[in-house]
Amino acid sequence: MIRHICMFTLKDDKAANAAEFCRRAETLRPIATVRAFEVVTNAPGTPGNNYDVSLIIDFDDVEGLDFYRVSPEHVAFGKFVGTIRIDRACIDYEF
Repeated sequence: MIRHICMFTLKDDKAANAAEFCRRAETLRPIATVRAFEVVTNAPGTPGNNYDVSLIIDFDDVEGLDFYRVSPEHVAFGKFVGTIRIDRACIDYEF
């Protein structure tokens, strides 16, 4: 299994951007190779320099992750995220 974790720092109105991020992220859940899917926001009261939102997605293998990366849903979501993010960090690991 491959776990894909992407974290983002958002621009300007972080609460509104986080809500829209979470809403649009749901379009990724039905992608055929997604085995587990979670979209989360940073907890209130935690350090302000934490990332604001994160996607945690599991795949059977790297091929499933590759399928996800080029899917129309992911490409469209990535274009949207590019308009609201300041920073991004990502890791893909086997578990």
